[in-house]
Amino acid sequence: MPDSIGYAQAAIWFLGTILEVAVVVCAVTRHSFRRYLCLNLYMFFSFLVSVGRYQALSHFGLRSSEYKFVYYYSDAVLTIFLYLALITLYLHVFDEMKVEKYVRLAAVILLAGTALFSYGVVQQSQHRMLTSFVYELSQNLYFVGLVLTYLLWGAILKLRETRTQLIQLVLSLGVYFSAFAATFALENMFPKLESVTYIAPVFGCLLPLAWAYAFWRFPHDARMSTARLAMVPR
Repeated sequence: MPDSIGYAQAAIWFLGTILEVAVVVCAVTRHSFRRYLCLNLYMFFSFLVSVGRYQALSHFGLRSSEYKFVYYYSDAVLTIFLYLALITLYLHVFDEMKVEKYVRLAAVILLAGTALFSYGVVQQSQHRMLTSFVYELSQNLYFVGLVLTYLLWGAILKLRETRTQLIQLVLSLGVYFSAFAATFALENMFPKLESVTYIAPVFGCLLPLAWAYAFWRFPHDARMSTARLAMVPR
């Protein structure tokens, strides 16, 4: 296994970094930055993390403990940010029901419960327990995010939400969580399958691409007809 990434991986990393910047630029241009502040902050920090990981990779190498430390801990932080971004989408969907404080309370309890569950899974491990914890936390939060996104999509259909931009953001997040949940499953089933290392970065490009498209293509006040919404696969 080489101690540096190949040309294909470097190209995917560069594409993903450019798309992360594009999300923020499109949101600012279309006056949606503050409306979806947490989503845009996630993309901004994701860009910073991409740059930081590249610096760690350049200085220490792909197989170094320093790079693994930077990768796993930054991934845990970004996953928490993405979880919070998902919760803000809940707030947008339920904004007319005045249940913001209940949504926030449930989000905090669920995040704390996921963290405690992750700790319980790895507490018997004496070898690099803290690194195992952040990896387990990231993995569990992806599955929690997947379930919450599909529940949110069910609420969108039930409430007949028609804001096109919001619907596109939720749909793309559902695809993203589904893709990464599948990636984690493949890693657990086939830990020596090297092609999995290419899958995650490719999937990582999908979310910023979809969000940039949503911000650029659809004004925040655009509405989708209920007939079209009913035709979207459930």
